[in-house]
Amino acid sequence: MAALAEVAGNITAIAYGVATLGPGIGVGMIFGQGVQAIARQPEAYGLIRQNMLLGFVLVEALALIGLVAPFIFAGI
Repeated sequence: MAALAEVAGNITAIAYGVATLGPGIGVGMIFGQGVQAIARQPEAYGLIRQNMLLGFVLVEALALIGLVAPFIFAGI
């Protein structure tokens, strides 16, 4: 029975590691497209920057929720 709990813990760690790929890709896309938009329309820098930062905050919040959720559901 102890081996089963050990495997479940390792699977949780691996699952979170794989789940971090989504936010990483999202942040890369947000800033990549943001820089491209600023290069095309420099006069809209303020609006583009504001939207980039808002998108970044939302993506990172989802990553942090994913980090905390296993601890909440495990009852720690």
